[in-house]
Amino acid sequence: QVQLVESGGGSVQAGESLRLSCVASGSMFGGFNMRWYRQSPEKGREWVASITSTNRTSVADSMKGRFTISRDNVKRTLYLQMNNLKPEDSAAYYCDADTSGTGHIDAWGRGIQVIVYS
Repeated sequence: QVQLVESGGGSVQAGESLRLSCVASGSMFGGFNMRWYRQSPEKGREWVASITSTNRTSVADSMKGRFTISRDNVKRTLYLQMNNLKPEDSAAYYCDADTSGTGHIDAWGRGIQVIVYS
């Protein structure tokens, strides 16, 4: 069972940046399709960004230009660089993974909180 652990969250002022990390256990990280999503009481669950095992990326329209997803396969780490943060970006952020390449999500992180003050 692959374990995912997020880090890098916190409280920031609007306009500032944060970089979230998601470290995976196991040696096959390079083959995982990964994504970030977020959840808040106001908006519910939102998909944020995805990256495939071949480094093809996609980002939600509302976050394009501000958020960047990337990965370091040597470090077994997924990243989410978040710039120009807004109060509406406040949420719990989660990473998850399709570790088998079948499109089925089978690994989940526990989440990390991001709070953006105006």
